[in-house]
Amino acid sequence: MKRVFVSLGLSLAVITALLFIVWRENNSISGSEGESETSYVDTGFVATKPDSYDSADTPILIGRDTEAGTLTFLNLDVGKKYTLSYDGATKLYNKFGESISLSQIDIGDIVDVTFLKSKKRLTTMSVSSAAWHYDNVEKYEFNTVKMEVSIGDEIYKLFDNTQYLSQGRSIEEMELNAADILSFQGIDNTVLSVVVEKGHGYLRLANAESFVGGWIEIGQTQVQRITEDMLLTVPEGSYQVNISYKGSGGVKSVVINRDEETTLDIGDLKVEEPRTGTVLFSLEPSDAELYVDGTKVDASQPIVLEYGIHQLIARADGYQSLTQYLRVGEESAGISIVLDEENDADDESESSTEAAEDTETETVDTTTDYYKVYIDAPEDVEVYLDGSYVGISPCSLEKTSGSHVITLRKSGYTTRSYTVQIDEEDKDISYSFADLEVSSSDTVASILSEALDSLLSD
Repeated sequence: MKRVFVSLGLSLAVITALLFIVWRENNSISGSEGESETSYVDTGFVATKPDSYDSADTPILIGRDTEAGTLTFLNLDVGKKYTLSYDGATKLYNKFGESISLSQIDIGDIVDVTFLKSKKRLTTMSVSSAAWHYDNVEKYEFNTVKMEVSIGDEIYKLFDNTQYLSQGRSIEEMELNAADILSFQGIDNTVLSVVVEKGHGYLRLANAESFVGGWIEIGQTQVQRITEDMLLTVPEGSYQVNISYKGSGGVKSVVINRDEETTLDIGDLKVEEPRTGTVLFSLEPSDAELYVDGTKVDASQPIVLEYGIHQLIARADGYQSLTQYLRVGEESAGISIVLDEENDADDESESSTEAAEDTETETVDTTTDYYKVYIDAPEDVEVYLDGSYVGISPCSLEKTSGSHVITLRKSGYTTRSYTVQIDEEDKDISYSFADLEVSSSDTVASILSEALDSLLSD
């Protein structure tokens, strides 16, 4: 009987221990859950993910600093600039949603961006699918009065925040030259950014004293009379330059770089005794007036002209005026000139053509001694009008209506040119332009000079 009781007691003890263990585990789990529910506090903090953002915009990309890892944008609504950082987690897309690299997005592009405003961190950037894009445009015309630009046969609006860019820097609309090749971007009927794809530089002639009054031909399109100390605005590229004066001259090669001044030495070109040729003109209508180099001539008689380039203008009532250039290079030649009849649609264009011709030939002087164009700023820089030297600013020049190129130059600074539209109003006008920037080559030279002086002094 004693063994039975002992066995029964042990069994009860084991069962009690097992029940206790089960009870403790249940209470432990229950207690943990209870503590978790009662001790949890919602802080509102959410860990930032690579695709997290709190802001979105459709701006223009206007700056890129790869060393700092930042991009600068212009908000189109308020015209405000802002800079965001980017890294390997930033996602970049083209307008079709395909992944691309940063190098495939250009300064001046209209983009859609998302970003964390508090951290100034760019999350995604894609070329905007809402934007249109015209590349390498040569046929365009700006109308700053109406705030419009014609691209081919279409007319688009400009607005106050339209961006003009050249080689990654912002420029003024006036810094564009009519010969520049541009790209345009916009949304709907408004141009938002204009980028210079192929710009212009400057050409100066050295040792040109013997050729003053002659002609310079640059490529196939630019022809101009040579003046003292002239500085020509020329589209960037490689050219054959033809210099001629009374049968003398020659051809030289030159390369024009954007925003840089190139000097072409023509002192080695031969100056020979003038040679002449006889030209017989045939005009249609026969009563048309003919001007050679700005002087009216009797076209019914043979005209003796010196070898070289001469400007011809033919005019007749009821016909469109014609301006062209003639190269005399042989003893005799016959030239036929046929004028086209006017029509109502061409009245306006012919009027502007005649105004331009009058300015070029100087046969009709549209200036006065009273009305002037004043160049007030920047001071102490060389001023050129359409390539001809005017003086040191502040200075003035006679007012002639039309489109003109004003070029500002100073040694050690980057040359700048501005295309201006001068009105026909009977009053003086004045221009103040931005200060010229120190040229990068001179900045480097100055730094090296200072470093060398420091080493020598030590």
